[in-house]
Amino acid sequence: MTLGRDQLAALAAVVREGSFEAAARALHVTPSAVSQRVRALETRVGQVLVRRAKPCAVTDAGRPLLRLAGQFDLLEREALAAAGGAPAGRVAVTLDPDSLATWFLPAVAALTGDSAVLLDLREDDQDHTAEWLRDGTVMAAVTGTAAAVQGCRVRRLGAMRYRALAAPGFAERWFADGATPGAFAVAPMIVMTRKDRLQHRFIHQLRAALDPPVHYVPSAVAFREAIRLGIGWALMPEVLADEDVAAGHAVAVAHGRHLDVAMYWQHWRLDSPVLAALTDAVTTAARDALR
Repeated sequence: MTLGRDQLAALAAVVREGSFEAAARALHVTPSAVSQRVRALETRVGQVLVRRAKPCAVTDAGRPLLRLAGQFDLLEREALAAAGGAPAGRVAVTLDPDSLATWFLPAVAALTGDSAVLLDLREDDQDHTAEWLRDGTVMAAVTGTAAAVQGCRVRRLGAMRYRALAAPGFAERWFADGATPGAFAVAPMIVMTRKDRLQHRFIHQLRAALDPPVHYVPSAVAFREAIRLGIGWALMPEVLADEDVAAGHAVAVAHGRHLDVAMYWQHWRLDSPVLAALTDAVTTAARDALR
């Protein structure tokens, strides 16, 4: 059974763009053409490959084909570049907001300097970024998952260290008697999304079953500002925590305590110069940025 290049590209575009209409705009064809190509691919494999929802999502049967589409596109672009066509290679990576806000962009800046590589970055909690690899949506991930996703290689990057911070006035009000289980039980806590379990993992180190009030702030920039404004306490990456403490924006609320989160780099098991260069850049930067 031969799979058509246009059919695979249509499948990838629908999942990437979220709808048949958006995929059609990206591919410069009509929505009807996209629909026909996806239906033809589904007929060939005898399986539904795309859930027609908002947004569209790949099915379990479609995951291997979505990964194949991405690998085909990457290798095709690299082959054209080697032949003198010099197209820009697009690299889809998913990573946690804290890595994106601290060390990741400086790590890959050199790769993008001549536009040889275009980034397509997706944010998710580090405990969930590997799911994007399983879907075939991205070709690499910074993840908290140590077990290699099928078809991927994995490398340990190091550990991201987190410290608990609060605005000075917030700390005086809620932690006047120190970082006790009783204080953490009632002090408002900030988390990024409902997937974010870092703060819960930290207070569980106190060996207490705590269920404090929670603010949800789904933005790395706003999350940091929410701590400074005294909305609640939260964990911050060590490098950012040190900056805010030194500037007087925040204080540590649990001296001597921290949370270390092991981070890994997973990427497609593919002989690709772009992926190899990206992997070298990420692992080199991680040696300096992570513990």
